Amino acid sequence: MSLQFRAEAALASGLLWLLRWLSPVGASNFGGRVARLIGPHLPVSRVADANLRRALPHLDRAARRRIIRLVWDNLGRTVGEMPHVSRLQIEIIGAEIGHAVAASGRPTIAISAHFGNWEILPRVAAEFGVVLGTFYRPASNPRVDEVIQAIRQAAVPGARYFAKGAKGARAGTAMLRAGGVVGMLIDQKLNDGIAAPFFGHDAMTTRAPAALALHFNAALIGIRCERIGPAKLRVTIEAIDTPPKTDNRDADILALTTAINARLEGWIRARPQDWLWLHRRWPKDIT
Repeated sequence: MSLQFRAEAALASGLLWLLRWLSPVGASNFGGRVARLIGPHLPVSRVADANLRRALPHLDRAARRRIIRLVWDNLGRTVGEMPHVSRLQIEIIGAEIGHAVAASGRPTIAISAHFGNWEILPRVAAEFGVVLGTFYRPASNPRVDEVIQAIRQAAVPGARYFAKGAKGARAGTAMLRAGGVVGMLIDQKLNDGIAAPFFGHDAMTTRAPAALALHFNAALIGIRCERIGPAKLRVTIEAIDTPPKTDNRDADILALTTAINARLEGWIRARPQDWLWLHRRWPKDIT
């Protein structure tokens, strides 16, 4: 392993040691403060500004700058809160849906996004006695990835994580086949996905949630996490209706993916500061 990878892993371990030493609120405030100071000046913030201009053209420059600063604040807080996921304050709306999922034994797909603190999803499932299997993109540095996975497992013992790729896809599919609950963050550009409307423009979107929901006749729920304070979150569990099936599977997948994107768009319009606008969600020639 390269010296750079070892140095990055040591830095990540040291940072997480510091965050563990702080209280949940202290770690959240520390992460938010650092990210607010540095993030808005990084080149990736130009991607966020372009995304905002495309999706919310009514916002002026000052409003976009305000949102971008809050986006960085939320990202920093999410990182700061990672060692404290089990101790964060959570208010849950739609608990009756969570209880119904736990009691049904029906395969269920929980869709969410990089919205609020997305690391909270396995903790929310555990509140209902549900083991959540979550797809994730591994860090490019294997040692850093090991550190992150160790923190996640310590926060919610028993939660399952599937690295994106063929092996992870097989494991997630097997979990659904057994009647389990699988979580997916569906808001990033996927070049081999399908073009589905998002803020009035086609965005390459994963087809996996729709395809799996249709194949397994799975329930589909949305989990929206809003930040309401340092180390304090509001989680809303929502049912997402599946459009009636037709004889055209590709059309059915597109219709359901469009409905999922519309739900996510509604979350973002209501609280744009909670979404991670830093991803290049649309093609370069659009943004």
